[in-house]
Amino acid sequence: MSVAKKQYKRITTKSLVEMKANGEKISMLTAYDYTMAKIVDGAGIDVILVGDSASNVMAGHETTLPITLDEMIYHASSVVRAVERSLVVVDLPFGSYQSDPKEALRSAIRIMKESGGHSIKVEGGKEIKESIKRILNAGIPVMGHLGLTPQSIYKFGTYTVRAKEEEEAEKLLEDALMLERLGCFALVLEKVPAALAEKVAKSISIPVIGIGAGSGVDGQVLVTHDMLGMTHEFHPRFLRRYLDLYSEMTTAFESYISDVKSKDFPSEKEQY
Repeated sequence: MSVAKKQYKRITTKSLVEMKANGEKISMLTAYDYTMAKIVDGAGIDVILVGDSASNVMAGHETTLPITLDEMIYHASSVVRAVERSLVVVDLPFGSYQSDPKEALRSAIRIMKESGGHSIKVEGGKEIKESIKRILNAGIPVMGHLGLTPQSIYKFGTYTVRAKEEEEAEKLLEDALMLERLGCFALVLEKVPAALAEKVAKSISIPVIGIGAGSGVDGQVLVTHDMLGMTHEFHPRFLRRYLDLYSEMTTAFESYISDVKSKDFPSEKEQY
């Protein structure tokens, strides 16, 4: 006999913990602008991540490192204005929290005050423990991020799967337990072995959201532009494309160009 799912008018950090406890999977996608956020929120997504992946998707940078705090606030503000139901999580960008807990708190406060976001996300474990504590002590909800952490790409040197070796896997589990103890409300695991991700999810009471981390976690996140097929060059194993918008949009643009060139557009019905 299936258990009826609780209907949430507004998703909060408490909602996500309840969903994990009830065995309901959590859906999460990215958005960086008002129009996309309006569609994603209206579809019923649980969490919208204003990711520093905007550095790649929106600005065309090779990594997430170049995006600034001001730019993240701009994107987050646009998203928040569109959202009625989803929980909005905003990435703290590279350089805004790693070295100085006081700077981390200032960055998080700016995100919350200037964008209206509901929470922030940071990458790393014990290395940024003091920054996380400082942010949490100010009453700002924090989502952690372990495994492949793109802000550390030059340290890793590659985007391959993390924590395949026992030592790194043990450290990841220890970091996850620490994030829970500190008071983080959820955790993203990126590109780690499915068995390890499932072990982490079963070891902590806060939700674990996976990307390339198998099905044994509490929810999934993808970059919206990837799952819609707008970024057609990107083909990781974990990505399922639900549309091929690159091809469909290209066809539409070509049709528009042709209609303009041939004077078919606008027709008499399309002018005043």
